[in-house]
Amino acid sequence: MSSFTSPELDSDTILSTELTTPEGSLNGGTDKSDSNSPGTRSAGDVSDTESPIVGKPVQSICCVGAGYVGGPTAAVIALKNPHIRVTVVDKDERRIRRWNSRHLPIYEPGLAEIVRVSRDGLSPSSEKKSTHTDDDNQYTESQIPGINSFRAPNLFFSANVAECIRESDIVIIAVNTPTKMRGSGAGSATDMTAFEAVAADVVQHAKSGAVIVEKSTVPCRTAQMIQEMIAVRRPKARFEILSNPEFLAAGTAIQDLLHPDRVIIGSSTTKDGQVAAETLAGVYAGFVDRSRIITTNIWSSELAKLVANSMLAQRLSSINSISAICEATGAEINEVSASIGMDSRVGDKFLRAGIGFGGSCFKKDVLSLVYLAESLGLKEVGAYWRQVVTMNEYQRNRFTSRVIKCLNNTLVGKKITLLGYAFKKNTSDTREAPALEIIKTLLDENPGEIAIFDPCCNPYVIESEIRQLHGYGPPALRDDGGAVKVYHDAYEACESSNAILIVTEFDEFRNTESAAITSPPATVASKDVQTDIISNIGGTKDSASLSYLQETLNEEPTCALDCPDCQRENGKDLAARKLSDALPKQQVDWERIAESMSTPKWLFDGRCIIDIKKMTRLGIRVESIGSAGDGF
Repeated sequence: MSSFTSPELDSDTILSTELTTPEGSLNGGTDKSDSNSPGTRSAGDVSDTESPIVGKPVQSICCVGAGYVGGPTAAVIALKNPHIRVTVVDKDERRIRRWNSRHLPIYEPGLAEIVRVSRDGLSPSSEKKSTHTDDDNQYTESQIPGINSFRAPNLFFSANVAECIRESDIVIIAVNTPTKMRGSGAGSATDMTAFEAVAADVVQHAKSGAVIVEKSTVPCRTAQMIQEMIAVRRPKARFEILSNPEFLAAGTAIQDLLHPDRVIIGSSTTKDGQVAAETLAGVYAGFVDRSRIITTNIWSSELAKLVANSMLAQRLSSINSISAICEATGAEINEVSASIGMDSRVGDKFLRAGIGFGGSCFKKDVLSLVYLAESLGLKEVGAYWRQVVTMNEYQRNRFTSRVIKCLNNTLVGKKITLLGYAFKKNTSDTREAPALEIIKTLLDENPGEIAIFDPCCNPYVIESEIRQLHGYGPPALRDDGGAVKVYHDAYEACESSNAILIVTEFDEFRNTESAAITSPPATVASKDVQTDIISNIGGTKDSASLSYLQETLNEEPTCALDCPDCQRENGKDLAARKLSDALPKQQVDWERIAESMSTPKWLFDGRCIIDIKKMTRLGIRVESIGSAGDGF
């Protein structure tokens, strides 16, 4: 999930799925605990006859990969462990530059605030006396317990990969593992190019006794590959390999890290493996309840991530398949979903119909599970899970076909507006976003204009991705002679539009009063994140605010004179939104949009977030996923 660049490796190299257990392998061979088949256990659990397992002290952690997993994970670990030096490394110097500036490369609610505290540190508040007021109290800085204490920076970002690996007690590998597109297993196997390159660097440079942690999503038995690499490259060195999969959802990654459902740590069942697992558990124990830190054998941990994402993707594809039936029969998908979700055996999670799942995880993890099943000779199992991806693509294509059909099977000369581009709300993550495939299909119909507005995505990122479509046909962007234009204002994007497509479920696009949102002050994170930050540095939950905290923060790093992000902000081009700043959090005025649209006015709700009756009163015809239509 990061952009770690690596030397070219043989793309045909694939992970063996042999089920035999080599002697002395990571799952312990004839280890006593294997014969008892213990399954999962809370970290630190021991029998009455065993001595407690104690982890080793940790002074430094290196996270290789500065992407959507490595960056947030390292930031939270640094915040909660001020005594540990945490360094994020990546060979992409441009990305490291942005982490070391105010222009963070990704947007996640609360991430910028946590990076500021951990990366820049806090100054003694006695130097900055001022009075503040919250809803209940007026207070000065000296009256707030704990916050006037000094905190040194302990989060660092560097492109010096080898040196940082060499100095660390724990090395976390958090690099991208996309789906393989060429060679054996193309279209379903995991591309391990970047992971293998990083693993080789870690094995070469890590000090003996270091703990190597798989954070990337990898095929089952990847740890065996690392073990074999160690045996060839550094046979005299001793390393323990752990699997610690991430379960982060874009848009809620910080909350997922601060308050996880579970932390899984897979290790060998040897005594050294258990010590290594307890060492990593100790890093999490400062902010995660011990009962939620679960240890397993390493193969179970690796497989758990693939299965978890595949199960969630399956639920989405299942409810989307029912939405097609609803449209044909007159049933309403939201009513069906609500009824099913009230069954405690099913629950209401991941039963929201839409245009299909996106993001970097679901599709590739389902396909990885497909490849694993097929390589084990389980063809029927592979076919079952492959249908999850097929249904996802079918749902997206059904939506686009419905748009074209309602507009009399022609888009020539018409303006189509997409509200949302990221694959889900409250994130700038555009990987595998359904929007890009929708744009491709619409471009084939030769529209007059395709307008795009997204409240979280940097417009330059969207333009860069759409410009890459040039390889599939004529230029796509308006600036290059195409039809696509990216806007920084929703009303400009919707003006004179023949049809508006809601592609991402941002609350800003809803038309219900219950979704009303207010604009927070600049750089203020959610209250939960504020509480975590303030309590972590000694403040109390009800006596301090983030605005107060910011006055004790040290200055952010100064950008170089040739900083491209600063040049964009200060130039005459479309202003690049500062991802660390507060984003617009006001619902759009649909009455204003309706007045500016061309007649007939169409709205295609791809996320089931619109009250159809309210739109009808504004003269807008609504077609929604899982609904037969508004009766026009």
